[in-house]
Amino acid sequence: MSKITLKDWIGKQEFSNDIISFTPIKALSATLDLEHIELKERSKIRELWHWLYFLPMHHQKEIGKDGHARRGVFLPPVALPRRMWASGKFIFCSDISIGDKVKRISTIENIEEKSGRTGPLVFVKVRHDVYVEHNVSPSLIEHQYIVYRDEKRKDERELVSKKANSKSKWFREVVPDEVLLFRYSALTFNGHRIHYDRKYTIEEEGYPGLVVHGPLLATLLLDLVYRQLPHVNIKEFRFKALRPIFDLNSFSLHGEPSDGSNSIKLWVKDHDGLLAMEAETTI
Repeated sequence: MSKITLKDWIGKQEFSNDIISFTPIKALSATLDLEHIELKERSKIRELWHWLYFLPMHHQKEIGKDGHARRGVFLPPVALPRRMWASGKFIFCSDISIGDKVKRISTIENIEEKSGRTGPLVFVKVRHDVYVEHNVSPSLIEHQYIVYRDEKRKDERELVSKKANSKSKWFREVVPDEVLLFRYSALTFNGHRIHYDRKYTIEEEGYPGLVVHGPLLATLLLDLVYRQLPHVNIKEFRFKALRPIFDLNSFSLHGEPSDGSNSIKLWVKDHDGLLAMEAETTI
């Protein structure tokens, strides 16, 4: 019998169904202090808010030490302990609205094993196609890039230490705290302990504080767009996480619309002025 390798997971699929209900939308609106978002039957949901649905319903006995589901079911059985959502790309083809019955087809598109300055790395590319009931074409195409890394060494430096542009047309400062991170973890049914278990985060994964979710940062960047352009129609969005943001200090959101173009540059700057996330959206 041949040995199973990580490459054997390429092409593996997972199917999910859900209904776009009111309660998660109301809960995230409250969590983000959004007071004027429209909430009624058939209202279009905001881009990236599909993360409130298709939640991973793994049994407690299937959960690993880090709070994630044990690997080897849908995601490949990568041996490296640390997992991070590195980047994402989204194409918004048509509206998803409150009350819609939706299905998601998830596919492992590629797996790459590499070696970096911090040791071995494994990159997993997942594609999610989200369909509204009776539609033959997806309303949303999402490409998710996950990176797995080795245990953090004491002498390890962060991979990116690039200064962020401090000048932008759009700006907002955010002060993260334990409650914000806990509520977002609960809304997305994300058990990863780095977002709420300070003792584990510091002692086991070597971080100085709780880690702000990458998807939460991406959601806040698109919220910055909506605060400036309330009736915008977003076509595409992409983001790349460059360094973690912790709950120990405030961080800032920035936006810079391109002159004569339909694209907007977005980024997150940490308290040291370093670039934590870069993104771009097309409207």
